[in-house]
Amino acid sequence: MKSRKTARALGGILLCAAGFWLAFPKTYQEKTFLIPAGGCRLETTIFEKRDGVSQGTVVLFPGLAANKKIMAFLAGGFAEQNLRVYIPDLPGHGHSPGPFSPAHAEECGEALLSGLIARGMANPDRTIVAGHSMGGAIALRVGARTPVAAIVAISPAPMRSAHGVLPEMLLYPDPGPMPQRFLVMSGSLEPESMRGNAADLVASRKDDTAQYLVIPGATHASILFDRAVVRAFQDWNAKTLRLSGTPGMPSLRQLHGALAGFAGLLLLATPFLREITQKKQNHKEVEMGTSVPWIRMLLEFAVASLLVVVLLRFGNPLRAIHLYEGDYLASFLLILGIALLSLHWESLREQFSQRKSGLLAALFGALTLFLLFSAWLELPLYESWLTPAKWLRFPFLFLAFLPYHIAEEICLGPSENKSTRLRFAAGLSLRAVAWAALALGVMYLHSGEILMVLLLPYFVLLHLLQRRGMDLVRQETGSAAAAAVFGAILLTGFCLVIFPVT
Repeated sequence: MKSRKTARALGGILLCAAGFWLAFPKTYQEKTFLIPAGGCRLETTIFEKRDGVSQGTVVLFPGLAANKKIMAFLAGGFAEQNLRVYIPDLPGHGHSPGPFSPAHAEECGEALLSGLIARGMANPDRTIVAGHSMGGAIALRVGARTPVAAIVAISPAPMRSAHGVLPEMLLYPDPGPMPQRFLVMSGSLEPESMRGNAADLVASRKDDTAQYLVIPGATHASILFDRAVVRAFQDWNAKTLRLSGTPGMPSLRQLHGALAGFAGLLLLATPFLREITQKKQNHKEVEMGTSVPWIRMLLEFAVASLLVVVLLRFGNPLRAIHLYEGDYLASFLLILGIALLSLHWESLREQFSQRKSGLLAALFGALTLFLLFSAWLELPLYESWLTPAKWLRFPFLFLAFLPYHIAEEICLGPSENKSTRLRFAAGLSLRAVAWAALALGVMYLHSGEILMVLLLPYFVLLHLLQRRGMDLVRQETGSAAAAAVFGAILLTGFCLVIFPVT
């Protein structure tokens, strides 16, 4: 057992070291500025090839819930053609101050482009405007009003209620006039609704001024790191700007480094949690209590989740948190948690009458892990270090998420009542039921909370890791409160990282 722990720790350290080696040094010259743009302040990174002579300019817009750092691979593809790339954090995203709304993001993006042209920092005849997802839609809309050489829209957000896209899912209600020259790309593994809407953008063009490409094997997220995408827009840029030579391909070292370091931290997280929870208690107590039968739990969570989704049709009580769609999730989990706790009031009283061992350890462990993971991802991949505006929201979001996590722990009961795997699976099944209700709200009750569906893969990963951590804390401390605090902190941090400030 001891040798296994040693091997795990050593593996984690080696992976973290490999992550640093892969992620640094950076290939391109990067400079970051806070640029005023028509009343907006956009933190913008300028990417360019070292010792290269600029052949033109690219303004590259990230998508919804994304930021400039995750666009680095695409930016490198443009930089390989000796194009100077400006990547802004849109309002409320990354390190740019809010408020965010789709319309405000478009206004700020247009102001940034116009400002660069007005200052002589971009020649419109040699400027490409590009973007991914919402950023792709912004690029098309802005490029139609501000004459530039061409537009590159990568998996643009739908702008028409067609191909199964409901009106309330649209960030922009119509595409407006199309630019003179543009390239649209979609991933073959994206939903047909997105691919169909993207193809419609070029359907009216019968010449080579507009082109639509489907990238094989690409999803909405993986397309950001797809070499076929880079080669496609490099060819398009070469024709548009009459660039000569064969450009290079940016490296995926930063992505691989980020993943290696992330895996290393995961290996180190379990022994870290065990160590701090054991240190905070002098002896383990046998936890008293019973588990709710799984079928009953599932029915309670399903019915309560659906009722809460219906209730939220009449208003969002936590809209004052000002977190784009994150305030809806906070309201959903708060009301759901309170409803479930009311059904298990006696179990709640029994649990909180016991000694709260490990509570401070869980608090410290969750905050430490969140800071470590967010600091690591901030370096090579994604701007996950919270701004002051987001830290101010942390306690309110935490308190909103806490009742649900307490209810979940009370229903699952003491860790001794089930095997580790069964408890883990039962906890995930409860999350699946709650998220299914959110998805039904989007599809059939027209809630418009599309990020609950679009960000599902990331929430799945979070739930897997968070649920595992909560089970470990419960096992070590015997405290439902400690496990709930641990889980609520991790979910709070994740939501503040990924949801824009409004």
